[in-house]
Amino acid sequence: NRISSTSNFAASTTYLGHHATIASLTERLKLDGSLRIDNVHHAAKDFGNRYSILPAAVLYPKSVSDISSLINYVFQMGPTSGLTVAARGHGHSLEGQAQAHQGVVVNMESLGKSQEMRFHIKGETRPFVDVSAGALWIDILHEGLKYGMAPKSWTDYLHLTVGGTLSNAGISGQAFRHGPQINNVYQLEVVTGTGQVVTCTEEMNSDLFYGVLGGLGQFGIITRAQISLEPAPKMEQLISSNNSFDYVEGFVLINRTGLLNNWRSSFNCKDPVQASRFFSEGKTVFCLEIAKYFKEEDTEITDQKIEGLLSKLNYNESTLFISEVSYVEFLDRVHVSELKLQEKGLWDVPHPWLNLLVPKSKIHIFANEVFGNILTDTSNGPILIYPVDKS
Repeated sequence: NRISSTSNFAASTTYLGHHATIASLTERLKLDGSLRIDNVHHAAKDFGNRYSILPAAVLYPKSVSDISSLINYVFQMGPTSGLTVAARGHGHSLEGQAQAHQGVVVNMESLGKSQEMRFHIKGETRPFVDVSAGALWIDILHEGLKYGMAPKSWTDYLHLTVGGTLSNAGISGQAFRHGPQINNVYQLEVVTGTGQVVTCTEEMNSDLFYGVLGGLGQFGIITRAQISLEPAPKMEQLISSNNSFDYVEGFVLINRTGLLNNWRSSFNCKDPVQASRFFSEGKTVFCLEIAKYFKEEDTEITDQKIEGLLSKLNYNESTLFISEVSYVEFLDRVHVSELKLQEKGLWDVPHPWLNLLVPKSKIHIFANEVFGNILTDTSNGPILIYPVDKS
């Protein structure tokens, strides 16, 4: 069903049976939202930009019952209809997972815009936000900061939908401390493959709960979630250090000349003269990006803690970069890079991408083979490493 191409090519084959089916859907379904059969080409594109699969229609739901009615109707038709349904968040899938060949794509952002975000904080032993799966994480951040609260676990890029990351995992530099995002969910509302709307938790309908979390959309469509919250810090300090901090991310630089020209622009070099003498051409350089949360009145104490932690590390002192930013600036820093890439026309190019979980026992072998050999000849994209506590 996939049409592979390096350009924006859309499958244009038509099936009379599908068109008849879509026509019956528009006639028989009583929707709060709308089912559109025109202007569907945007639903045949994702961030990976390697597959472009044209759907027959796009559902813009305004209620969960819209999604439930659609899936139940398709289920009642049986497998002979050949009609498929796919949920699409903000379109950051990589291999066409959110596309449906001559089927129906459900625009989850439409649902997010029609549903309220509710924060449960006062009197709660476990504060949480009750939010639509179509809402963006960046919107949760801005709204939550009004209450001084924020989710425990983030992805590095916040312009993604809640349902999109919960159906994958949601891994970033906080995962070693809080686990991925799927470990910080109290309750889900899910539309199953038969069209039922089911509420599930660790104790209630637990099979469905654990099935849809990280299930890549194969066990149902997440429509709402209760996300764990914690008090939001005011500031963050980013340094090169060890993993005794609040955020830990590693990345690899290969065959780059001049570390200063390749470091993220938000960092300030501690010793520019020393850094200018450091050359990484032909070398594999392992870097750490680490954040320490603190309050403004604790800046001096925080600096002392950082100095103490740095003294225990074995690192090249000329490569130490430090920056002090607000909490929002830190969490939304990747979006700044996105805007720069958009200006250069590089955001919409194909993005082949690979995510791997490597056990500690094999990481040295992996690093030697991959970073030491394969990637020395080609390093066109970012190579990121996140530590994750298996427990």
